[in-house]
Amino acid sequence: MAPAGSLAPNQPMRCKLNRKGGRPDYASDIPRQPGMGRNAAGDSMNNSAKKLRLPPRGAALCNEAIEGFADRAAKAAMIAEASQKLEELFDVLRIDHVNDHNTRDTPRWVAKMFVEEVLRGRYDAAPKITEFENVERCDRLIVTGPIDVRSTCAHHLMPIHGQAYIGVLPSPEGKIIGLSKYDRIVEYFCARLQIQEELVSQIGNYIVDETAPKGLAIRISAVHMCRTHRGVRASEQSRMINSAFFGEMLHNKDLKNEFLHEALALERRVGA
Repeated sequence: MAPAGSLAPNQPMRCKLNRKGGRPDYASDIPRQPGMGRNAAGDSMNNSAKKLRLPPRGAALCNEAIEGFADRAAKAAMIAEASQKLEELFDVLRIDHVNDHNTRDTPRWVAKMFVEEVLRGRYDAAPKITEFENVERCDRLIVTGPIDVRSTCAHHLMPIHGQAYIGVLPSPEGKIIGLSKYDRIVEYFCARLQIQEELVSQIGNYIVDETAPKGLAIRISAVHMCRTHRGVRASEQSRMINSAFFGEMLHNKDLKNEFLHEALALERRVGA
């Protein structure tokens, strides 16, 4: 006799189109043994989620911020709906999330992790910028780093981890933002599905738009687990490095070299 929740040895998996017409609906054709199905807690969660109103659906790029999920009710509804879809995925992959004590709560945990942690930068407001008067009219390059980069590859949903370095050329007539805000800005744009080429630009464009410095440079050095843990399975030492320059930092070779020199010095200290 086949274990609960599994197909009989010679029973083929049937595929039919779902009611929306298009995507195969495998999970609905998986035979269930008596008692198999979502547990009482899962059913209760999904039923209560129907009472919560999700923001309207719409196309949004994977690394864009979207509106309407900042309140707890909307996030709870999203987690409940995502949990249900992950249960269906586990059914397709023949993973018993009902009887196996290791995966019994995994769909809910993963859904909550994506909404509240991995992708939270898409649903939360951007960090507030704390500004200080540039009393001394500072106009020399400021370099800060390393700032931890923890993001997720948009292609395979695998972690990206590394460091970011930011160089700011303040405007004497402008203001200076609190140093910790650079960390929060990096964290905000990392908390979504990303590719590193676009991540440096998003961070840079936001800082330029919010603070209007004379010049800005962003450099990220990171390990991509979609490269080290699958595919070619590259060495853990294999990294991707890219930079973006704005304003005077884009055209002034001396300033660019100064930033890269300082960033490399900071990076060497990390590896020491």
